[in-house]
Amino acid sequence: MKCPVFRDPLVPGLLLFVLVAAMGCDRRGGGRSNPPALGPGETAYEVKGVVREFPTDGRSVVIRHEEIPGYMPKMTMTFTVRQTHELRGLSEGDSVSFRLVATETDHWIDSLRRMGSGPPVLPSSSPPMEGVSRGAGVSDAASAQLQTGDLLPSFALTGDDGHVGNLTDYRGRAVAFTFVFTRCPLPDFCPRTSRHFNRARELMLARPQAPTNWQFLSISFDPDFDRPEVLARYATQYRGTNPDRWRFAVVSQEVLDALAPAVDLRVVPEEGSFLHNLRTVVLDTQGRIFRQFDRNDWTPEELADALVQAARVPMP
Repeated sequence: MKCPVFRDPLVPGLLLFVLVAAMGCDRRGGGRSNPPALGPGETAYEVKGVVREFPTDGRSVVIRHEEIPGYMPKMTMTFTVRQTHELRGLSEGDSVSFRLVATETDHWIDSLRRMGSGPPVLPSSSPPMEGVSRGAGVSDAASAQLQTGDLLPSFALTGDDGHVGNLTDYRGRAVAFTFVFTRCPLPDFCPRTSRHFNRARELMLARPQAPTNWQFLSISFDPDFDRPEVLARYATQYRGTNPDRWRFAVVSQEVLDALAPAVDLRVVPEEGSFLHNLRTVVLDTQGRIFRQFDRNDWTPEELADALVQAARVPMP
């Protein structure tokens, strides 16, 4: 006796659907598909951690991760997510695994998978770091933020040569300053900003008939670690042995507490590291805010153009 053969036209399609679904990734506990192959210059690390926060940009996630041997210690970082659909179904406090891919200039995470629910995330004493992964402005600081044309109050800073100076030392020059810390590990955060500064300085030095009354300042907000000798070593990675009109410096915590709200900088200490946004400010020759750059997606050409214009503002 032969078994009956069903020839319902819907059956093949249903079987194909089940097969594809079974091969997919179940973020809440099942297998996951193989991650994309690495390209030239890309290095990958398998990482585990706990979700701390979801910035509103929709393409990043804050994760408290374990040590990544050979790359960075255990800390909390804001990671760019390559496939944003992998964020769906995740909640604060979830334990996750993921792959971190880094190049000399960029980073992202993929193969993000939920492993289980972790301990509840305790409320932070600081407001959420909205948009921190790309340095977006933070709304709760806006009321204290200075605007274009406002005079930036002077402050003390200690240079990589150990000299203690003051912002007023640069009055009469246009000043482009930004914020970094030397232990910043991800290539598209502080390192990218420093590379942009290097290129902008090259453009300024090469411009025919460009003004000469300008200055770059890279200011660290990590005074406990970024002492002058540390800053000096870090500076050579970006400006080489030529310090012409580019100074690396560090400010005290007291100065930072007063300066940060004025320029919409957010810095939150996080167990050996910092959650921070990215801010670059151009002052004119009178020490007034000429232009402010959010995030780090501005170009060296844009910074150089702003600095040239600011340098041509006449002194009173």
